[in-house]
Amino acid sequence: MELFLPKSYDIVWSLIILVIVAAFFYKFFLPKFQAIFDERAAKIEGGIAKAEQAQKDANEAKEKYEAQLSNARVEAAKIRDDARAEASHIIADARSRAETEAAQVTANAQRSIESQQQQALVSLKGEVGVIATALAGKILGAKLQDGDVQSSMIDSLINDLDKDKAE
Repeated sequence: MELFLPKSYDIVWSLIILVIVAAFFYKFFLPKFQAIFDERAAKIEGGIAKAEQAQKDANEAKEKYEAQLSNARVEAAKIRDDARAEASHIIADARSRAETEAAQVTANAQRSIESQQQQALVSLKGEVGVIATALAGKILGAKLQDGDVQSSMIDSLINDLDKDKAE
């Protein structure tokens, strides 16, 4: 069993070297490792903080965008309603103008028809008077040459026609 156990002086010198190496490691390497670890932890924490801030900013931007979108939708609905109201107003105005113009055209046509009817009636009365005079002359066997006689005969004939028409 002694074969496997080292001598006590080997153990002591190994412990001394181990303590020197541990002290050297503790004095020089451990602070560097600790600084690197602290720096990494700060970067990770900074990255997490940046990510949280970015998430917060993104949420704020999203809320702002949704508010603007909502406002835009409300405004679009208002514009649509205003356009519909304006279109209804324009249609009503156009309809009113068209009805007024149609009434004017109808009134003008009615006046024109009445005027033409009066002209036709006057022309017809004149022609009927001439024909009636000629016919009366043939019936009586003589020509009615006196203008006053012709006029009174035509007037009496027209009055008779008007009476028959009124009844």
